[in-house]
Amino acid sequence: MTTRKRRAPRRLLALVTISLSLSLLTACFSESGPAGGTGSDERLSLAMLQPPRSGLSPLSDDAFKLSRWATAETLVVLDEAGEALPGLATGWGQVDDTTWRFAVRQDVRFHNGNELTTGSVVNSLQHAIDASPVPRILDGVELTVEADRDEVVLTTAEPDPLLPHRLSSPQLAVLAAEAYTDSGVDPAGTGTGPFELTAVDGVVGATLERFDDYWGEPASAAGIDVRYVPDGTARAAALRTGEADVVEAIPAGQAASIDADLITEVPMPRTNTLYLNTETGPFADPAVRAAAREAIDRAAIVESVYEGRADVAEGLLGPALPWAADFREEAAYRELLDGRSAPADVDGVPITLGTFTDRAELPEVAVILEQQLEAAGFDVQQDVREYQFIEADALDGAFDAFILSRATVLDSGDPVAYLASDFTCEGGFTIAQLCSPDVDAEISRAAQTEPGEDRQRASMAAEARVLAADAAIPLLHERVIQGESARVVDAVRDPRERILITADTHLDAAQ
Repeated sequence: MTTRKRRAPRRLLALVTISLSLSLLTACFSESGPAGGTGSDERLSLAMLQPPRSGLSPLSDDAFKLSRWATAETLVVLDEAGEALPGLATGWGQVDDTTWRFAVRQDVRFHNGNELTTGSVVNSLQHAIDASPVPRILDGVELTVEADRDEVVLTTAEPDPLLPHRLSSPQLAVLAAEAYTDSGVDPAGTGTGPFELTAVDGVVGATLERFDDYWGEPASAAGIDVRYVPDGTARAAALRTGEADVVEAIPAGQAASIDADLITEVPMPRTNTLYLNTETGPFADPAVRAAAREAIDRAAIVESVYEGRADVAEGLLGPALPWAADFREEAAYRELLDGRSAPADVDGVPITLGTFTDRAELPEVAVILEQQLEAAGFDVQQDVREYQFIEADALDGAFDAFILSRATVLDSGDPVAYLASDFTCEGGFTIAQLCSPDVDAEISRAAQTEPGEDRQRASMAAEARVLAADAAIPLLHERVIQGESARVVDAVRDPRERILITADTHLDAAQ
């Protein structure tokens, strides 16, 4: 287990060696090789929800594809509880309030044969620091990085107790220097994971092969063949017919048509939320926001749209963060919610309601919400588009209300970055247009608190402040339905959607 000291010795001892591996890219499914079980020639076929949006650059959201396919790795990884553990770093220590030292794992090679060094770590992190836009996990963080023999020294402008967790973000993966070119970042053949990305076929798919020189336990499967299948019905059919071994995000409406033994529901740190524009329009009035809050029947949405395969939201943070529910019972939390504005009487109040089509359930949620809000006296006009065509308007405050499926722990495994991004005056994703000194102060307090129970309690105090303002009405916490054929062994069911295939994942030859 990693130890974190206030005054760390200059040289760090190697701590724990972990073969927890992340994941990579996509290609058309190939025929499996001869059955042979673990370590055989058999390959894994994977159907993924979305094609890459940024050429598989790790500095974008495409990084999560790289991590889910065990090809690009980070200095730090997170365990199931969200605690930071060694990855490509064997250990770390905090020298002072703003300085940390990370010991880089020895005897690691990139897929192109080059050795992992402190220089290559610095190079990758510096590209992330200099990127425009900067990776989400570094938004608002001033960071410098330098090499010192077998350690990397990171310095922040302000104390940042969450720095090791930040370094677990797939967007801060360490790639060989050759990955970084004038035209972008190319992860093919430049990662360190148990699978090497060997071929990329645009928005169709990609191919990965077992990397025999992996620093940990070698992969059991010979390779991964990935296809991008945006259509949910087609993904479900790929599982039913055996065309795919592992399938991402089967729509709730398709689940009933699949053998129950082949699907698993995983609670996600993702909340379907109705954001209300607190700055302009009818919802600038807290009493009108309260009227919308009281009009909504969350359970009806879960039962009708999600066919019961979601959890009714009691707050912004859901069951994927099991500690959240307990803090909602504390007196200070309940007091804030009890002090919310009383609902106004509304009669024919016109509002615009926006959402997007990329998540199939959201337009259906919009229909149910329109009915519920109109029954309470609102006159609803919907605007539903693809996300890429509606995001800018949502962030500019063009809607009175907006339905969003939002990850609540973002890249660090911690909810504070999400709260800061969505609900502070200077946040980068303020669809609710909220600017409240009380909310800002509570989120700032959480951000400065050391990881652990105190930070969890501070995060929940910030949640209570946001809910007390009725800036956002949490509707439900999503579950992802993951499909696996009967032959799949050790695919990962990860609530954070970082890991899917690991070195241990393979097909059972006996099935």
